[in-house]
Amino acid sequence: MFNKSSLCKFLVEAKKATYASGNQSIKKINPDKSTTIVYKIGDWKYHDNYFGGEPYGGREVVFYKNNPLYIMTYYGSVDSKVKNIDNIYTVLMNALKLIPLEHPFRGPKKYTEDEYVYTNKFKGKVDKFSGNEKISKNGAILYKASYMGGLVNQRK
Repeated sequence: MFNKSSLCKFLVEAKKATYASGNQSIKKINPDKSTTIVYKIGDWKYHDNYFGGEPYGGREVVFYKNNPLYIMTYYGSVDSKVKNIDNIYTVLMNALKLIPLEHPFRGPKKYTEDEYVYTNKFKGKVDKFSGNEKISKNGAILYKASYMGGLVNQRK
C-alpha cells in the first residue's frame, strides 16, 4: 500500500533524476515525435511523455505496483521575442531541481538566478492541485507554463 508521503518522496527523486537532470537522463524519441523519460525504483515507476519544442506540452504518470496512481499534465512556452531560449530552459531546469517535498509539482515558490526570477504559484496538495510558473527578467515575463493533476484510480 502506498501513502502520500512516499509518493511525494518518489516524485522529488524521479523529477530530479529525469528532466531536471538535463542530459543525464535517457530520453527516448517515439514514432509520434514525442519524448519519453522513465524512472523506476522498486514498486514505483515515473513516466514523463511530452511534445515540443516550443511550445511544449505533456504528462507525467506515476505507477505503483504497475497501477496508475498519479498524473500531472503541463503546457508552456517561451515568449516569441526571446532570442536564446536555452537560457530560459537552463533557469527552468535549475528551479525544478529545487522541487519542494511538500508540494512536488514543479519548482519552489521562488528562485532567482542572475537576472532571472522563477515564480511558481499553486493550490492544492499532491492528491489534487493546479498551478502556474513564470520566468521573468527585469519585470518582463519571458516564460509561462500551467499544470494540474493529482491522484487517479482511488475509488474501487
